[in-house]
Amino acid sequence: MLRAMAEPARLRLLSIVLSHEGGEACVCDLLPHFDLSQPTISHHLKVLHEAGLLNREKRGTWVYYIARPEAMAALGALFATGSTVSSDDMAGAPA
Repeated sequence: MLRAMAEPARLRLLSIVLSHEGGEACVCDLLPHFDLSQPTISHHLKVLHEAGLLNREKRGTWVYYIARPEAMAALGALFATGSTVSSDDMAGAPA
């Protein structure tokens, strides 16, 4: 998960999805925030999805993305002050 978020565009995409109304966004909502092409944005979203950070759902011609609650909880635990996350805690999380 951390490797997927190491790319600045992906971290920003995740942040925008999380802060978007309803906690979900389609590619059409994300495009105006970047000077990147739609295929590049879609590639970054695919990487975030494959890393287990985002779920996706196709609706008509658009794909909507929403953050996976369990992935956000794992990240929150990882970054919590004074907290440690063992490899056992992350064992179920996709790489």
